Amino acid sequence: MSHLKPKFISFDCYGTLINFEMAPVARQVYADRLGGAALEQFCRDFSAYRLDAVLGAFRPYAQVVAEALQRACKRNGVEYRDSDGEALYAAIPTWNPHPDVVAPLKRVAAEIPLVILSNSMIDLIPFSVAKLEAPFHTVCTAQEANSYKPRMKGFEFMLDTLGCGPEDVLHVSSSFRYDLMTAYDMGFKMKAFVNRGHEPLNSYYEVNEIPDIGGLPGLVGL
Repeated sequence: MSHLKPKFISFDCYGTLINFEMAPVARQVYADRLGGAALEQFCRDFSAYRLDAVLGAFRPYAQVVAEALQRACKRNGVEYRDSDGEALYAAIPTWNPHPDVVAPLKRVAAEIPLVILSNSMIDLIPFSVAKLEAPFHTVCTAQEANSYKPRMKGFEFMLDTLGCGPEDVLHVSSSFRYDLMTAYDMGFKMKAFVNRGHEPLNSYYEVNEIPDIGGLPGLVGL
């Protein structure tokens, strides 16, 4: 087996490293208004509207969450309350890493600089980075790039910050729609898909599939 030899390894944070619990929190918040299949459809719509919301002009992520909730409420005939968006956004700093993350990250960080490229805010991301425990060379947020993934501007900001090209970076994500499709279009030759089960494997985008972050050290020959 040939091993990848990147100068840097970049990661999506929420979903890939941190257990992204937006749907579970939404279920709690809307349990008084929806249930069963209707609540599950609401969560699917909320997810779709979040993606749609980040494709436009940059605005704070709290506004992205609120807009997506409002659109999902309208579609499902549910009352939206300002406290809904506030509750969803306030939950983000409380989320924890997937159980497979911390030890492999520490192992890889000893040999290769680690980077985060996240659809996050400058004041929000430190809560999550601290829980990962591993040292990170650079953390790039959507707020700094003035753009959210899957748009290319965030990736360009990261590469400019690192002073390298896409050929130097292994990008790791559990999402094709937010990360790996864009990385492919930008010429990243090294890509790892962490198969967390929320998106299917798509071999067209030339990714290395790993079941969790525990597979990362072996991918880079450690």
